[in-house]
Amino acid sequence: MFRPDYPVRTPRLVLRPFTPDDLEALHDFHRLPEVTRYLYHEPRNRAEVSALLQGKIASGSLPTGGKALCLAAELAATGQLVGDCTLFWLSRAHSQGEIGFIFHPAFQGRGLAAEAAAAMLRLGFEGLGLHRIMGRCDGRNRRSAMVMERIGMRREAHLVENEFVKGEWTDELIYAILRRDWEKSGTQR
Repeated sequence: MFRPDYPVRTPRLVLRPFTPDDLEALHDFHRLPEVTRYLYHEPRNRAEVSALLQGKIASGSLPTGGKALCLAAELAATGQLVGDCTLFWLSRAHSQGEIGFIFHPAFQGRGLAAEAAAAMLRLGFEGLGLHRIMGRCDGRNRRSAMVMERIGMRREAHLVENEFVKGEWTDELIYAILRRDWEKSGTQR
């Protein structure tokens, strides 16, 4: 079982397990159409976020491959919840992981998602000893692509109209970074 030494700190964020007290703040951004525009689901109501939160609370540690580590990202200065980060352990045999992140629109464009995503890479490489970590986003989601590029991930694929999501064909971008490239990049510090 992998459980990070909480809290995980970045220069401006604290990453920690979710708690029941996060419901209102999590709902505050999961309910927004601009947040779910490029995701598989529509905006979530309070009951849906409450159910989602229960799963996130149970995912503060990572028991085996195929599971997810879900962390709340809060501003270190204020304690305000501003993001939702995930590290998926895709394969123990192939030492593969995937990161994901969702941030409140009021806090986008400040480099916070990149700080959090870089911390998730560190947890995957140092905590789980992963060989490769990937990230995926809708081809139109330039902000997410920029976050992955900023933390040293390379674009490995642009899949054209590979999924039918919310009534339309969408492209998907796939990014990844190998542990050796992450170590050379200096972004682990």
